[in-house]
Amino acid sequence: MQLGINLGYWGAGMDADNLAVAKEADRLGYAVCWAAEAYGSDAATVLSWVAAQTERIDVGSAIFQIPARQPAMTAMTAATLDSLSGGRFRLGLGVSGPQVSEGWYGVKFDSPLARTREYVEIVRRAMTRERLSYDGAHWTLPLPDGPGKPLKLTVHPEREHIPLYIAAIGPKNLEQTGEIADGALLIFPSAEHLEDTAIRHLRAGREKAGLTMDGFDVCPTVPLALGEDKDVPALADMFRPYTALYVGGMGSRKQNFYNKLAQRMGYEKEAAEIQDKYLAGDKVGAAAAIPQQLIDETTLLGSVDRIADRMKAYAAAGVTTLTLAPAGFTRDERLASLRAGTEALERAGLA
Repeated sequence: MQLGINLGYWGAGMDADNLAVAKEADRLGYAVCWAAEAYGSDAATVLSWVAAQTERIDVGSAIFQIPARQPAMTAMTAATLDSLSGGRFRLGLGVSGPQVSEGWYGVKFDSPLARTREYVEIVRRAMTRERLSYDGAHWTLPLPDGPGKPLKLTVHPEREHIPLYIAAIGPKNLEQTGEIADGALLIFPSAEHLEDTAIRHLRAGREKAGLTMDGFDVCPTVPLALGEDKDVPALADMFRPYTALYVGGMGSRKQNFYNKLAQRMGYEKEAAEIQDKYLAGDKVGAAAAIPQQLIDETTLLGSVDRIADRMKAYAAAGVTTLTLAPAGFTRDERLASLRAGTEALERAGLA
């Protein structure tokens, strides 16, 4: 099992710290450094900045939002980043959610599975550097009865095949991801529930495509907080606002993928209470309603030895790249968490 690092969003006053974390992850031999985007910092610019100041670590988008870019533009960006980084780019895609898609980008959040499939097909077709044409339900290239003509990508990416990941949560999206992608970006992963909530759906998609799980990258993001084992409850409290935001307030009441994931993990009653309180404006109450077990199952908390044991569980569950989001109030605390991740991987015998 390899380790990755997720820098999250930029532009919140910690950009220098994030760059220091990326450089240290590069020095420690982490496999990939991911950057996110929502409606603030964009991932492409951040990844260019990181790639220019690192040497070995891959840089990946987690994610480029599908409603934000035409698929041909994403192919251009991917080819450019792969060329500039010397073949170190990984393309992560996702549909975002209804609030961001419709409120920020003005793109209807409809047919997310079909849109994703067409998007991936166009990106991959463009990356072949053959003349691009496509006739789908959501994109037609070139437009009919106009001056457009099939064009081909002029940039030469470093590699013929750039790894393509999809951020997936729901069963149908996971199955399609297994079918059409090279890896899956997961969130709130519980090693104990991973087979039921993710792996079996990914496997079904791979089988549909005549493939096995060999070579497919199962890549969840897991927050990490280093401390003594007796302080695990306090460490878990650090992630209550984060968990409440996603389980309680991300998306709408009817379309909250994270809330449904918590329900599939056995927290039906708790997920409903968290959402009710969050949407009523009681964010403190929503955070307090989160079971400690839910946080502990989906994070790495405590001593290096305890984290190593949890890493073993993730590896046994089928994780191939464990992406860490190291917590800390200072740069030094985040760097210490990063080093603890490497040490834990070695103690677990997974390095």
